[in-house]
Amino acid sequence: MKGIHLERYERLLLAKRQELVTGTLRTLLTAGGAGGHGGDPTDRATEEAQTALQVHLNQSDSHLLRAIEEALARIKHGTFGVCESCNRPIAEARLKAVPWTRLCRDCKEHRAA
Repeated sequence: MKGIHLERYERLLLAKRQELVTGTLRTLLTAGGAGGHGGDPTDRATEEAQTALQVHLNQSDSHLLRAIEEALARIKHGTFGVCESCNRPIAEARLKAVPWTRLCRDCKEHRAA
């Protein structure tokens, strides 16, 4: 893959990483100042459900952050844009949609099946 394209993908990945980190920090700060455990049982149940959802979202963000870091490492090592399964180039359209992908569309579909 040409250098100019790699720079574009690196910028996309860095921007997405920053977005996730900022969102996670904002969530942690908001959750930390959410007040006590006062209120009626319905309020407490709602707060617990929201906390559980935030934990789940943070876990998803953590997986995505790891995938982004791995993609940035592939850029540095010169293997970005190459399918880890079949070693063929990953289509530009797929990389634009999911720049942290490790697999081409065919290999991803094959694993999902």
